[in-house]
Amino acid sequence: MGTRPLLNRRLAGMGTTIFAEMSALATATGSINLGQGFPDTDGPEEVREAAVRALRESRGNQYPPGPGIPELRQAVAEHQQRFYGLAYDPDTEVLVTAGATEAIAAALLALLEPGDEVIALEPFYDSYAACIAMAGATRVPLTLRAPDFRPDLDELRTLITPRTRLLLINTPHNPTGTVLTADELTTIAGLAVEHDLLVITDEVYEHLVFGAAHHPIAALPGMRERTVAISSAGKTFSFTGWKVGWVTASPALVSAVRTAKQYLTYVSAGPFQYAVAEALRLPGTYFDTFREDLLRKRDLLADGLSAAGFRVFNPEGTYFITTDITPLGETDGIEFCRALPERCGVVAIPNAVFYDDADAGRSLVRFTFCKKDEVLAEAVSRLRRR
Repeated sequence: MGTRPLLNRRLAGMGTTIFAEMSALATATGSINLGQGFPDTDGPEEVREAAVRALRESRGNQYPPGPGIPELRQAVAEHQQRFYGLAYDPDTEVLVTAGATEAIAAALLALLEPGDEVIALEPFYDSYAACIAMAGATRVPLTLRAPDFRPDLDELRTLITPRTRLLLINTPHNPTGTVLTADELTTIAGLAVEHDLLVITDEVYEHLVFGAAHHPIAALPGMRERTVAISSAGKTFSFTGWKVGWVTASPALVSAVRTAKQYLTYVSAGPFQYAVAEALRLPGTYFDTFREDLLRKRDLLADGLSAAGFRVFNPEGTYFITTDITPLGETDGIEFCRALPERCGVVAIPNAVFYDDADAGRSLVRFTFCKKDEVLAEAVSRLRRR
């Protein structure tokens, strides 16, 4: 095969995702997996039955329309109007994707040219780095630092250069749990307008906020025409395996993203699209109860981790808790997480893998709390015996 590397240089160093590595380690050791963020129970029964009904009625068993089925695009538009007062045309301003991950990939591939710069909140979800690299662009981190993990907006101003093409914003933020405030978003929006930047916003945890409020940046002046908003059904309805996501944006931006998306999966999840359309129309009591249940689980795990000696940073959103292992006499989160399954039968994720500057997150470790109460209680018990 010669001496040329098989993997192209843009993806050099990416390797297997930390989620695959740690989930495999959980399986191999029989550990409780508090690393990868997937629930251990299914979502609403009526939504699952809607998928079964679609399968039996042969709706979506063949290729669905490229932009997504009309029923789901309409439901997404209704959802944006219902919760945020944002009006989108379901025919021209909504695009259904294979989860939010594909939406992010398609948006970055469509909107970036080689040499462009992308400012992203660090720590960032690992697919951001890979997709920016595949587009030939350069990521520029705006680091959220412990203990409060707030963005330094003065620093953001200094990071913008003539090569900056877009801002990649994730709120509620994975893994820190930070929810950007209306004031923070207003400042970010002002910079985007001033410098004529595009914004991609990952809002998959939009309904998982505790005491804070989720504010879509697209609702701010001058932002609707420059924002690609991304969300999905997996986190809100606990059907992560269905991989149903969506984009809402202006017709020009949706058309650009769709151009890239059609050469990735083209279409996916036909029958599940019908079920998600019904899920988005669930009454407000569902969203309230779901959030209250996750808040209780957050507090259960946070209290347990504190009792086990971790320094806990309570999240405002998502279903992840970031901790510091320094009080345990540990300093290296990657080594700690790789040893943890054998030591006590629990899997977590080292935050360092979400940073360009690994030292910035070296002692930070992320746990998920989207698990049954008894699973969380057992995990905490094991961690206290470590």
